[in-house]
Amino acid sequence: MAWTATSTLCCRLIRLPSARCPPPSLARCSATSAARSPDAVDIEYADLNLRPLYPIRGQHLRIRQHVNPLSSSFSEPTEPPEWKEVFEDPLLPLMIDIGCGSGRFLIWLAKNSDQRRNYLGLEIRQKLVERTQFWVNELGLRNVYFMYANATVSFEQIISSYPGPLSLVSILCPDPHFKKRHHKRRVLQPPLVDSITKNLCLGGQVLIQSDILEVAADMRKRFDGYFDILAHVDRVDKDLHCDNEGWLLDNPMGIRTEREIHAELEGATIYRRMYQKIRDASH
Repeated sequence: MAWTATSTLCCRLIRLPSARCPPPSLARCSATSAARSPDAVDIEYADLNLRPLYPIRGQHLRIRQHVNPLSSSFSEPTEPPEWKEVFEDPLLPLMIDIGCGSGRFLIWLAKNSDQRRNYLGLEIRQKLVERTQFWVNELGLRNVYFMYANATVSFEQIISSYPGPLSLVSILCPDPHFKKRHHKRRVLQPPLVDSITKNLCLGGQVLIQSDILEVAADMRKRFDGYFDILAHVDRVDKDLHCDNEGWLLDNPMGIRTEREIHAELEGATIYRRMYQKIRDASH
């Protein structure tokens, strides 16, 4: 990227209930808790009041849960948008949420965060993008935009054209693709890790999390390999604490994703790591 920022970014920690030790009432997964999940999401995102904004003729929006990103349909990189058309100020620092799902998480941040930045959601399921961008337009937000894109093949082309600094990338509870032969379908492949690390501005951050330990450990291993460029945030900010295994104890974003809400209602543990770029790669 032509534009870089040298100042260290401050990540404001907002204490949410710790994911390490869910209370006993949450530890018992039940049909009741599963039924309450949609209500819990609505409560968490109540100030957005999104449901009335998207009429779907009395039916639920049917979304395919699992998509094969290796399909020929997703093999070509998505062209970047005209940034000045989608953002009021395209020079602001940018946060990208890879696999943004319904988009509520980013919309909430765009509406409520006190940090001046733009927000970009990348999602491989087109129906979700269409609905989310409809919400954005209805709310009149000019600092958040959603794209139908396969981040694994499109990230570099998209971010290399952005005129401002890349300050934060989040990959939150991605599709686990459990079968070993399907691990190659996981979004976080080496080229994407390289592109994220290269394009982050100095002080920029990467947040990864999953309620599946094996998936979280796989993502962690990939970013831990860049120890000469990235430092885990507890080394940079002593107010951020980890458990004995190095997982960040608290959610640093001030809002939980929908998957995070569902998982915690079922008593699951959220495994998260957050890295900060401390130097550029040697050339």
